[in-house]
Amino acid sequence: MKLIRNFCVIAHIDHGKSTLSDRMLEITQTIGEREMQDQALDNMDLERERGITIKSHAIQLYYPAKDGNTYTFNLIDTPGHVDFSYEVSRSIAACEGALLLVDAAQGIQAQTISNLYLAIEHDLEIIPILNKVDMESAMIDEVSDQIIDLIGCKKEEIILASGKTGQGIPDILEAIVDRIPAPTGDVNAPLQGLVFDSVYNPFRGVVAYVRIMNGVLNQGDTVRFVNTKKEYDADEIGILQMNQVPKKKLEAGNVGYIITGIKISKEIKVGDTVTTVDNPCEKAIQGFEDVKPMVFAGIYPIDNDDFEDLRDALEKLQLNDASLTFEPESSAALGFGFRCGFLGMLHLEIIQERLSREFDQDVITTVPNVSYQAMLTKRGSEEFNVNTPNDFPDPGVLAYVKEPYIQAQIITKPEFIGAIMTLCLDKRGELKKQIYLTQERVELHFDLPLAEIVFDFYDKLKSVSKGYASFDYQPLHYKETDLVLLELKLNGEPVDALSALVHRTKAESIGRKVCKKLKDLLPRQQFMIAIQAAVGAKIIARETISALRKDVTAKCYGGDITRKRKLLEKQKKGKKKMRQVGNVEVPQKAFLEVLKLGD
Repeated sequence: MKLIRNFCVIAHIDHGKSTLSDRMLEITQTIGEREMQDQALDNMDLERERGITIKSHAIQLYYPAKDGNTYTFNLIDTPGHVDFSYEVSRSIAACEGALLLVDAAQGIQAQTISNLYLAIEHDLEIIPILNKVDMESAMIDEVSDQIIDLIGCKKEEIILASGKTGQGIPDILEAIVDRIPAPTGDVNAPLQGLVFDSVYNPFRGVVAYVRIMNGVLNQGDTVRFVNTKKEYDADEIGILQMNQVPKKKLEAGNVGYIITGIKISKEIKVGDTVTTVDNPCEKAIQGFEDVKPMVFAGIYPIDNDDFEDLRDALEKLQLNDASLTFEPESSAALGFGFRCGFLGMLHLEIIQERLSREFDQDVITTVPNVSYQAMLTKRGSEEFNVNTPNDFPDPGVLAYVKEPYIQAQIITKPEFIGAIMTLCLDKRGELKKQIYLTQERVELHFDLPLAEIVFDFYDKLKSVSKGYASFDYQPLHYKETDLVLLELKLNGEPVDALSALVHRTKAESIGRKVCKKLKDLLPRQQFMIAIQAAVGAKIIARETISALRKDVTAKCYGGDITRKRKLLEKQKKGKKKMRQVGNVEVPQKAFLEVLKLGD
């Protein structure tokens, strides 16, 4: 165990974690030259296309150190985007140390600080690394001072590195050996392992990734998952390299995988403790906190016959991404589907894309919203959650409604303060404090309603700050608000998939925007379509799509005018009847476009 080091790489998005991991794999010869490619650990096409890490990746490396020993490194590469911070918390729980990566050209950003605090909470040994020092725009001295202020280290403890050129990588590997403590654990104690991740393999079932805290896991042992109380035989165990490498046993301090042939996704939970049936451990490991969804949206199959397939797809996706939550719901317009909880809008986008690519499921997504708390006027009633517009009670019996607030932390350059303040105040934000970290970097703290940031806040923040602002947030509390149900009606019929809960002051402007957008998107019919936005019985916005007119008088040439009038009257009656019975189909494109109201 003295020769094992477990560590993760944490940083803000796009600070070079995956590139640095690539160089480590090269130097330790974990990957041959022929197999080497950029972002080697990012095995999803989606990760490569977008250039972001979506899922944590664990891999074992072997490093011959200067002291003559060969060390086993268990490296976990983590995502940097705020929407995937849950992945980071799980990785941190399985490690003793963390490489804190800071981009020398961009400096410390919001997610760097957030991930650092997570690591400090778990008592991890932090190794600060200044990455991209080979760039012309690198501000080595300024950013080094920021790191010293943040974690209180000495200047000589900061390692200068470049993931691109490989500079500083040997120093990092030596620092991992010297500074990160070896895992502590008792090989002779009962087996105690933390399930920190899982993936679904269509042929083998669920593959659980475990960090062995105490004891030994042997191939063929009968294991028990403590929280779900399920028992299975460990058919195959092994370590994680670029491919899974089977082993006969895994000892305390090591990281590996276990295949038990579980086919039902609910029977294994990330964060659970695994032990043996013959000699069980006394208590479960205190893992990481439960996931808190921030954004809710309905996901429905385009064809209702695909409902069960969509359930299977979501269950398998949940194994690969434990931060996804879902429960069944039904809608008058869309039939049966699921109400899903996401960590943010990027998370929603990624899940939608993965459903389409990996499971061939084309889905309709309803307008995203957040979870509110409501209280009725009747005596003895308790607060209850409102997750969908359908749950919103009648205003006549509503005592009050509360909405969730978040504490936003924005780090930017001083010249963008005005634009960012305007944006946050437009979103009903409240400035709490403003701190100058250096002359060139300022940190702003706002209290903002979560509902205002789920749509387009992040994109707008990037555009007003020319990409220089970084954003991170923590849930704060619930606060009373004046909320109304905005209904969309087509020819008087409400479309519940386009209904939304909005603040009263914004209802009219949002209603107008949605009506205008739908007018451009809905195909014209042979009858007139009225698009209306309503709050209760009051119509606050309206657009009309005029009817397509078929030229019924084309066959009349010459003759009396009454012949033409007769045909036009007949057409008029037909159109009137059509308006009464005709249905307006809302295409999938319209649903997606309405989500992008801020554009």
